Amino acid sequence: MKLHELSDNPGATKRRKRVGRGPGSGLGKMGGRGIKGQKSRSGVAIKGYEGGQMPLYQRLPKRGFNKPNRKAFAVVNLGLIQKFVDAGKLDAAGTIDEDALIASGLVRRKLDGIRVLSKGEITSKVTLAVTGASKSAIDAVEKAGGSLTVTTAHAAE
Repeated sequence: MKLHELSDNPGATKRRKRVGRGPGSGLGKMGGRGIKGQKSRSGVAIKGYEGGQMPLYQRLPKRGFNKPNRKAFAVVNLGLIQKFVDAGKLDAAGTIDEDALIASGLVRRKLDGIRVLSKGEITSKVTLAVTGASKSAIDAVEKAGGSLTVTTAHAAE
């Protein structure tokens, strides 16, 4: 195979529409906009406009609330911790804390702490010390013979 023999799969690329480039193009003169009217002119923004009537998105009530001081946790699943232990990136013998999880590359950054969830299986006996954990994650770790300590009391929901 040579460089000049490379080509895209048939149908993978589509030619660009060149609007307003003469009658032969099929999109000349009015450029597919029809005759006159607001939408045929440039600088038109009428997506949510309803002719002066209050638009639907403004008529509906506002809902929901975003807590300004909410905590954002980095989430780790038990299955991934097991995978990293098997690969030798995490030491199951010692305590696995948040710094160890970051050093292994399992978590990119701590944010407001690391929360362990119970997705996946854990088979090795590990000692975890993290900011938060789900009840099912704590049960799964203890069932495998390990222990999971949560550093702040309110984070274990």
